Amino acid sequence: MSSLSAAIARFPRSVVLLAGLAVGLLMVVGGLDVRVDRLFDPLRAVLAGRVPSGRVVVVEMDAASVGAIRRWPWPREHYAAVVDRLRAAGAGSITFDVDLSSANTPAGDRRLAAALARADGLIALPTFAQQARSGDTRSIDSLPLPMFRPHVALASVSMQPDPDGVVRRAPFATITAGVPRPSLSAYIARRSGTADTFFPIDFGIDPAALPRISFIDVRDGRFPPALVRGRDVLIGATAIEMGDRYATPHWGVIPGVIVQALAAETLIHGVPTAGSTATMMLAALILAMAILIPRSSRWAYAGGVLAMAAVIAGVIAAQAVFNIIYPLATPLAMLGAIGIGRLLIDIGHRLEIERCVDQPTGLGNRSAMVRDVAAESGGLTVVVTIGNFDAVATLLGEQAGHDLILRLADRITIASDAPVYRIGDRLLAVKPGVSADDLADYFDALRALLIQPVEIAGRRIDAAVHLGTADGGASLQDRLLNATRAAAEAAATSVFRRDSAIDVDAMERRIVLMGELDQAIECGQIEVHYQPKLSIAEDRISSVEALVRWRHPTRGMIRPDIFIPLAEQADRISALTCFVIDRTMRDLARWQLEGFDLTAAINISATLVAEPSFVEAVDALLGRQLVPPESLTFEVTESATLAEPERAATILRGYRDRGIGVSMDDYGTGQSSLSYLRQLPLTELKIDRSFVQHAHLNRPDELMVQSTIALAHDLGLKVVAEGVEDEGCLAFLRSAGCDMAQGYLVSRPVPALVISELLGQREVA
Repeated sequence: MSSLSAAIARFPRSVVLLAGLAVGLLMVVGGLDVRVDRLFDPLRAVLAGRVPSGRVVVVEMDAASVGAIRRWPWPREHYAAVVDRLRAAGAGSITFDVDLSSANTPAGDRRLAAALARADGLIALPTFAQQARSGDTRSIDSLPLPMFRPHVALASVSMQPDPDGVVRRAPFATITAGVPRPSLSAYIARRSGTADTFFPIDFGIDPAALPRISFIDVRDGRFPPALVRGRDVLIGATAIEMGDRYATPHWGVIPGVIVQALAAETLIHGVPTAGSTATMMLAALILAMAILIPRSSRWAYAGGVLAMAAVIAGVIAAQAVFNIIYPLATPLAMLGAIGIGRLLIDIGHRLEIERCVDQPTGLGNRSAMVRDVAAESGGLTVVVTIGNFDAVATLLGEQAGHDLILRLADRITIASDAPVYRIGDRLLAVKPGVSADDLADYFDALRALLIQPVEIAGRRIDAAVHLGTADGGASLQDRLLNATRAAAEAAATSVFRRDSAIDVDAMERRIVLMGELDQAIECGQIEVHYQPKLSIAEDRISSVEALVRWRHPTRGMIRPDIFIPLAEQADRISALTCFVIDRTMRDLARWQLEGFDLTAAINISATLVAEPSFVEAVDALLGRQLVPPESLTFEVTESATLAEPERAATILRGYRDRGIGVSMDDYGTGQSSLSYLRQLPLTELKIDRSFVQHAHLNRPDELMVQSTIALAHDLGLKVVAEGVEDEGCLAFLRSAGCDMAQGYLVSRPVPALVISELLGQREVA
């Protein structure tokens, strides 16, 4: 099945086009086109419908007439009276669809003959061929009585239903008694044609719209003469008991005289012409481009519908405007076949995607890797395992685990310049295009990228990544197996990366902490410690960063990386952050009373940046006016603005308008830092410790820090360097023009009272 779906997905679309052409040719050669086209007759009748010209008036031998005369066959005196009435009213022509080939009463026949003579050339009588007897293939030509013929024209009323018994066409003329006779409809419409040739009857004409008069009303003179004056009158039976009924498309079984009237109306409108099937096949092939060209399946199917609609509209327009009857079945069948071919390609493509794509991440899976690189013999194969994938997914949610996979895959792609495949829940694989001479540099670059923390859902995750490789001429499956084993050995020996997997049982026990958090805030268990920031130019502590701590009565000091993520998940982070802001403002007010001019930075969770209720809570805290808003800085990470960037920028701008500073924390670890510098209303930039702590020793880090400081200053931003742990690093930052330093060299995070002592010591010094 997998090979079949792959073959279908790669099937050339030109072949689908040829298959559609083949369907059309088979229909024509096999005669299916004509038979299937009959199915569209009702559609033609509806879409190409029109009203009759009004030139043909039907005098109905209807049920009312049958009830009034009460004899059958009707005495010919009645026909004579009708002829005289119509002639006197000025009828343009009078045509009978009534069998007058046998004698009636002598008196009645004489009266009719006299009436016909008085009309002299105004009247046409029917002639037709009928079967000699049941089972006999011979036919007998029926003509009106000789006494009726001298002053009339003869017209054929023969109809030839199709093999299914439905009348769809009428003859231009037939031969009776060895003489070509115009058909009744051709006679009325004054159209000529070859005997035994046919034209399609336009059943788009509504039979109910034909002008009609009851036979008995004409006989008795109960009709307005204007209704027949100058018009062609057709006399025939419509009463059910008289028979003479035919099955027709769309209108069902209707009287023969009505069929004759519709045929006459068809020719009055113009002689229909048969359109070329080849033309419609070419049109279908051209319109099929709307199915085959679009890359999107949705557009392709819409194109198919429009193509079929265009064929139908074109055929109907040609019929209505130019009276050309083009076939519908063949082009529609071709478009349908091409549409099915496109559908099969799309299904094959979708099955191939499902077979070769890891659905949660969109990365190629093991099957995709086999498809893409199995044919490449030998070469390096790298497998990366994520040891704490389950822990991350359990702690932060399944989507966070998939995001972790994607972030790591992006980094592997950067180093490998090759696609990354997810070959297992916790396994990534890549076949990097590197030579043996470049292997050392490749592994250094890959390691440098993978050891960096990954930011997921606003938190920095230390991914437990391990690397395994395989080389040689074995099959891809063997190389993947060997590389996976090597990665497992690396995890066991911590060769490539230490294992920092979360203890899931311990994590589940910690969740109960959320039930104690509100009480902890009320009881003073939540503390705010501060890490000083050194103003490098002034060599003094000018600011602090507020860091929350939880001193639990039984569990001891609980690390913030344990309870803060849980607070975010449990929707308790807003209350905790407001507590930190309130505590920080109180401590700032006390320090200012002690004569120390300090500002304080507070971390704002990604879940709170665009939260309206949190904005209202901040406004309430500022309204107490404990300290000027300019004393506060809110630190946010890039991920805090990823979900709703425009809304986040608007809210942060509101904080700026109130006087609060806005700092981007951990700058350099995200994916779109430069665009955020341009979009966000920042006052400060914090360079991540991973770039700072070795900048005085590592040339790439040095260049990154220097360029970031220069860029920030050009944008009017202050720069804070995190992770300053020795004098050499501080000296480098001073020479680079950095504004502030934060790290263990300055001070570890300490309680508020210790900050007062540190400030006092520096004042004395």
